[in-house]
Order: sequence, then C-alpha cells, then structure tokens
Amino acid sequence: MMRLYQYLRISLMVMVSLLLTGCWSSKEIEDLGLIVGTSLDLATGEATTEEQTEAKYANRTLLTVTNQLVTSETTVTGMKDGTLREKAYKNVSETGDVVLPTLRNMLLKSDKHSFAEHSKVTIIGEELASTINLQQLLDFFLRELEIRPSGLLLIAQGRASDTLETNEPTKIPAFQLVEMMGGHERTTKILPPMTIAKLEGKLYSDSSFLLQNVISEDGEVKFVGAAVIDGKTKKLRGFLNESDLEGISWITGKGEGGLVKSFDEESSSPIVYEIMSMKSKIVPKVDGDHISFTVKIQSEGRIAEHWVLSDKAFNNKFLKKAEKTIEQEIERLVMKTSEKLQQEYQTDVSGFGNKLRIKYPKEWEKIKKDWDEIFSEVPIKCEVNVTIKDYGTSGD
Repeated sequence: MMRLYQYLRISLMVMVSLLLTGCWSSKEIEDLGLIVGTSLDLATGEATTEEQTEAKYANRTLLTVTNQLVTSETTVTGMKDGTLREKAYKNVSETGDVVLPTLRNMLLKSDKHSFAEHSKVTIIGEELASTINLQQLLDFFLRELEIRPSGLLLIAQGRASDTLETNEPTKIPAFQLVEMMGGHERTTKILPPMTIAKLEGKLYSDSSFLLQNVISEDGEVKFVGAAVIDGKTKKLRGFLNESDLEGISWITGKGEGGLVKSFDEESSSPIVYEIMSMKSKIVPKVDGDHISFTVKIQSEGRIAEHWVLSDKAFNNKFLKKAEKTIEQEIERLVMKTSEKLQQEYQTDVSGFGNKLRIKYPKEWEKIKKDWDEIFSEVPIKCEVNVTIKDYGTSGD
C-alpha cells in the first residue's frame, strides 16, 4: 500500500502540473503525453520505413529514440480494487538517422500531444556513444527550447532503452534515475549530476570528461561507475568501475560524503571511515621539459564501524594507526585510478591539465593539443592526511 500511495502522489503531482501550465489550457488532459525521459540507442535490425532505408543506403548510422510518457491512461487506468494492473508509464520508440525527424515520426504512431518541458533524464546507449560524436548527437537537445537544461545525462552500459523499463509497475524509471542521482551526496561511487546545461561547456572545451554510467539487470537499474568521454572525438572511450570512481572523487576533492574501508594492521579486522569532509589540491611542477604532479588530500571523518576486539581500540595510538591505514587506502585508490587513466585510456578526466594551464599558461599553450598523450607519461604522486574527529558513542 505504501508504494501504491507513493505512485498516486506522483501521479497527482504530474496531473496538477498539466492543469496549471497555461499554454496547455486549450488541450484536453486525455490528449496529452508528458515526456519524462528519453533514451538514444544504435538501431538494430533491418530498416523498415522509407526514410530509414534511404539513410541505410547513404551509409548513415540509424538510431532508435525512445520517449517515456506519463499520460492520463498511465495515471488513472488499470486500477481496480486498489490494485495497479498497468505500468505507470508508456514507452514509445522510433528509428531514424537524425533526432528531430525521428521524434516527429512518433506522431504517426501516437494519439497523444507530447511535451518535453518536464523531461528529467536523457540516456545514451553504449554502442551509440562509441559510434557517434556526442556533440552531433545531442545538438537537438542543446538547441531545443522545450528541453529543460536541468535534465540529467547518463550513459548506459548496454542498451539505454532497457534503463527505461522496470519490473515494478508503480515506479516510473525516469523519476527513479533522478532520485538515485541524489545519492552522490552520501557516496563517492556516484558522480555529481551532469546536466544538459553543463554538458555544452564540456563538449566545446575539447577536454575529456566523465558521465555517470548506468546498467539494467533483470528489470532493475544500478549505477556502476562512469563513462570516459574522449575530448577530441567526443565519443565513449571506455568505462571506470566504482572503485575507480572513488579514486576520481579523492583526486578532484568533489565528494560530499561516503565511506573508506581499511584494515587494522595487527588483526586484519575491517575499519570503516565515514567522510565528513575532503579537500584536494593538484599541484603541478614544470622543470624544463619535465612535468609532474602531486595530489595533496586532506580529510576529516569518523570511525563509523570497526571489528577490532581490543580494550585499547579508542586510545590515541589506535586512532593514529587507523588514520594511517585509511590514508594508505585512499592513496591506493588514487594511484590505481591514475594508472588506469594514464595507461589504459591515456585520458585526463581529473583536471590535471587544467591545473597546469592555470599555473603554467605558456607551457600549456605548447602542449595542450597533445595533452592526453603527454599525460599518460607524467609522474603522479599522492600525499594524504586523514584526521579522525569522532569515533561514535561506543568509545565514550
């Protein structure tokens, strides 16, 4: 019943927004379809329509656009004896070689007037992001006034349309993804939200960057790291896992919360450190043609959990040892992530180049065009200082 109540509450909010928007006042509610999410995928199968066939023969890449709609049918029908029998959303798909004409072709198979002013999220599938320059692919979304600039952008590992499906009929997947993104304040395994508005600057900067990665498994969606977007090609380069993303958070100092699990040196028992604050400073150094970086990290936090069986578990000696093991774990995360970015992807997505540009602008001008390649050979070291400010009531 609680889930049903939440569903009804969301539905009521959606319908109120439809009623209060003046430009829709001349439309019947039954004729409206509110677009709450959109996915973009590389098309599969044979071309069917005339436009698709023409695009195929012109060697144009075909893409499938899926809109998730909330309509009068999804909000009020399917209810009987307090039981929801239908999904709380409707997905409509169309295939073409350009986004806007493909969206317009949806009119040929839908009896609803679709509006995207309240769209929450856009998801791009892995194959499509690896094939097409994102600046070209998202041109319509950056230009269209009807698209909200505060909408989120995600990359799907696998097909993006799968992330707009769920086994739970009371949930609207687009809303669920937005709510999940709010978790970045409590963990270093989720990136800060990337909106359409922020993305435009990233695409035009020619610098590599990260987008939150999402997968769908058995009708459930999950965030599983980040997608690496190449600054030159504007295409998907590969994926970082959750541990890598933790390392990124420490390098950039942009984490707002989270945990670090280390182990006591003597007993090998786990110690869980909860982050209260983190600060990071990337310090570049140029000596002739030699470039290097030092990542200086400071953090304050508390012991949230530990399995060390000792009467001295909260004396100063133990806390200093705990701080040391936590510092070592943070350093391990940072160096592991840096090595992966340098050796596997040869891509700077952590802001090293930007710090070099600010401190050494003349040197930066000489190397900026080849920075990702140069970055792969640059020495990086890490200095971490952790202070445990609190260890809970059990130590009193």
